[in-house]
Amino acid sequence: MKKNYDLTELSFIVVDDNTHMLSIIKTLLKGFGIRRIHEATDAADAFEEIRATHVDVIILDYALDTLDGIEFAQLVRTAKDSPNPYLPIIMLTAHSERYRVEEARDAGITEFLCKPICATDLYKRIIEVVEHPRSFVKMGSYFGPDRRRRSDDNYRGPEKRVADIDPFDALDGMDMDGDDTPDDTAGNKDVDTSKSKAGAEDVFEIEEETNSQDDVDAMFA
Repeated sequence: MKKNYDLTELSFIVVDDNTHMLSIIKTLLKGFGIRRIHEATDAADAFEEIRATHVDVIILDYALDTLDGIEFAQLVRTAKDSPNPYLPIIMLTAHSERYRVEEARDAGITEFLCKPICATDLYKRIIEVVEHPRSFVKMGSYFGPDRRRRSDDNYRGPEKRVADIDPFDALDGMDMDGDDTPDDTAGNKDVDTSKSKAGAEDVFEIEEETNSQDDVDAMFA
């Protein structure tokens, strides 16, 4: 059964240097019953705003001047003077190439929403951060929401880390003999790689395609 949520007590800040997009997002939020909406057109002002005012959720554009959305997210998560490193951050962007999505995920973004956005998708992301707040982890240089959302019934390691992989499984696909072809420790040696090689000039000409929202959600899973 669909739940009805009262979002009137939540405080949002929308960070976007496009005033038209700011207006659209604010209109959508007001349609959800949200009344406490702050705004900023650059990362510096946004950071000062969350230091001066209580904020529950950040809605953040990827492409900002001076500091971009990724740098701002890292500032919120790791700066010594960050007022709340645990703030949910919903990133909105028209740039949905895989490397950008992974960059956002690895910067501690909570949810990633592709433009053009619709009311339903934005509402779902807001409810997700409200109803299912993710635990935070610190691992190496990363601090942010736990990126492991789904359990894998086939997983047998204790902590879901690369180090938990069986060493023989980890060797599969690696080049162990220096012949520039992947070796298969499972015994399959008859792999034709003659059509899989590309020169460096070909690689750099490849333009990565943008991803759909479903693709992005899978990367965040």
